[in-house]
Amino acid sequence: MDYEITGDNLQMVTLRLASGETVCAEAGAMVNMSGNMHMRTNMRGGLFGGLKRVATGESLFMTEFTPDGGEGFVSFAGNIPGKIFTLNLAGDEFIAQKTAFLCSEEGIDLDVAFTKRLRSGVFGGEGFVLQRFSGKGMAFLHCCGDIMEMVLSPGETVKVETGLVVGFDSSVDYNIAVAGGVKTVLFGGEGLFLTTLTGPGRIVLQSMNIGKLAAALRPYFPTQSS
Repeated sequence: MDYEITGDNLQMVTLRLASGETVCAEAGAMVNMSGNMHMRTNMRGGLFGGLKRVATGESLFMTEFTPDGGEGFVSFAGNIPGKIFTLNLAGDEFIAQKTAFLCSEEGIDLDVAFTKRLRSGVFGGEGFVLQRFSGKGMAFLHCCGDIMEMVLSPGETVKVETGLVVGFDSSVDYNIAVAGGVKTVLFGGEGLFLTTLTGPGRIVLQSMNIGKLAAALRPYFPTQSS
């Protein structure tokens, strides 16, 4: 499989598949495809697998794309302004925020990952449930805004505004810390808690919080007149 990511702040990934190759995608993510691309929707992993995807914010069904009679292409894009992060797994695991999944090769398994600590789930901005990617192959995650990738040394910690963590290697410790003193919490504008990520391992951050984006746009939405 070959791929190409096009665009700047509204990115799209185009996958070129050989005959017989298959990719899986979140339902509704397809933008365009070649005429010989066969599309099949199923409940990958059975009912239990589908219900686990629903728990992570994804749809019950996934769509598989396979070209017939030669090479074909299919393109995918997210539904909010942002960029696409390429995740290449070779038997390791990666934990990602809910709704990050866009598409992947057939060898990637998508499962549920629960936060290890109660307060991380309550205050971490991601809820109790995250997504766990494993297997061998490539997956593509859609991020809100721009992307920053970092590799943390053992014991190195980064504090992040809740909601801006795209994902991290399974070796990274995920926790929640109070943002600061009373004045910082009340008047700092950063909220009460920050997400803390401690290495070793890779972390991926995004520049935009979809919740803040929605709040910023809300005053411009039309309202019903009484």
